[in-house]
Amino acid sequence: MKIAIAGATGLVGREMQKVMEEIPAFADIELIPAASARSAGAKIRFSGKEFTVVSMDDCLAQKPDIALFSAGSSVSLQWAPRFAEAGCFVIDNSSAWRMDKEIPLLVPEINAHELSRDTKIIANPNCSTIQLVLALAPLHKAFGLKRVVVSTYQSVSGSGVKGMQQLEDEESGKFGYQAYPHKIHRNLLPHGGDFLENGYTTEEMKLVNESRKILSIPDLPLTATVVRAPVTGGHSESVNVEFEQEFKMEDVRNLLSGFEGISVVDDPAKNRYPMPLDARSKNDVFVGRLRRDESQPKSLNMWVVADNLRKGAATNAVQIAMKLIENKIVWPK
Repeated sequence: MKIAIAGATGLVGREMQKVMEEIPAFADIELIPAASARSAGAKIRFSGKEFTVVSMDDCLAQKPDIALFSAGSSVSLQWAPRFAEAGCFVIDNSSAWRMDKEIPLLVPEINAHELSRDTKIIANPNCSTIQLVLALAPLHKAFGLKRVVVSTYQSVSGSGVKGMQQLEDEESGKFGYQAYPHKIHRNLLPHGGDFLENGYTTEEMKLVNESRKILSIPDLPLTATVVRAPVTGGHSESVNVEFEQEFKMEDVRNLLSGFEGISVVDDPAKNRYPMPLDARSKNDVFVGRLRRDESQPKSLNMWVVADNLRKGAATNAVQIAMKLIENKIVWPK
């Protein structure tokens, strides 16, 4: 099996390699790391072997079976169709294809049934969307979603190396490259992405539109506020959900605990609740602070945390690749 990673030298590309190294099924693959021309020729170690980073042209020429893309929208728009035409299954981590009606937007625990031999390009959702819909999916199936209000507290790693560098510089008293329009150290920025005419940001509208698509609820009332926090890894979300049907808290806990990919951490008496530090390098989505909203009926509050480089990006993409292989949708040429 030949598996390519486009953007292999970036934050998410490197995390994809770590996730794959943890899965025995990927131990014997032929890795094809690809990146921009300036990174071509660099060496990468994967599963005890050394691989050379190649250009996108060279990567395509090697005819990978699956390609994980994490090199930005412009690269995806240019190269994903070419890889797909060559028979490669492309799992794209950018926003390029997410809202295309013909392309599945996948969280494997929720909608893996949308994969087929014809879905040559598959979109990986935004990091904050993945953890949100994973927590919502089992509750929607049981009680029906009526309205969702979410506020996020997103790590600077969601902005890539530049976001992390700004925080590190400011912590050490240096002021160099600005990934954000204001200081992030000891600060919160209610600003993720670019502002739109409706007053929301692109990151907020991704949460709305992607969640509707993944959950197959095109008119779901969902509103979001995205906040950037001075945290180096892990996104957190405060989520308020109103349901169509009444619920019992015991049922909520059981549904979440029994759903693949979710870990419930909710013991206030012992100060146990999800935190970004505890989610680091873990693949699950952590849910806690579960409590009934006493201000209106049929409503629930919860706190949702995940490592945005793991389940929010790399892990979800690798899990999609696993589904393609497990379901015998793709096999080595």
